[in-house]
Amino acid sequence: MSENPQITAVLESVESRERELADQAEQLRARIEELTVQLAELDAEGENLRITRKTLLTLPAPSSATGPEHPNIPEHPAYQQILTALAAEGRPMRARDLCQALDLPILAKNTEGIRAKLKRLVSRGILDEPEPGLFARPDA
Repeated sequence: MSENPQITAVLESVESRERELADQAEQLRARIEELTVQLAELDAEGENLRITRKTLLTLPAPSSATGPEHPNIPEHPAYQQILTALAAEGRPMRARDLCQALDLPILAKNTEGIRAKLKRLVSRGILDEPEPGLFARPDA
């Protein structure tokens, strides 16, 4: 190293800055690695959705002669999801159980929303309520 104090001070400053830059670069490399993993997950989910869309588009259209299974079923997809979950379980269920089956967070707003939909399906004769708060398909 140089004997000149001014050069020594500049060299120490340069070394300090080099260390700072190396630390910042390492932090950025770690962040890039995290983002790369997240991007791969998003890409995989997007590919799954594309496959699902392609599969759904290849399904034959339902025959218009058969008509809907139950003309009283509300058109909102949540009702079909509820009926599908009840059919898959094959047993009477409570609103909370359906929230879990539909992968909804167990929150009061979700449980009450499902319960209201279940009550609407009971009032239309699509579901039965064998005991208060317990809902079942009539054929189950």
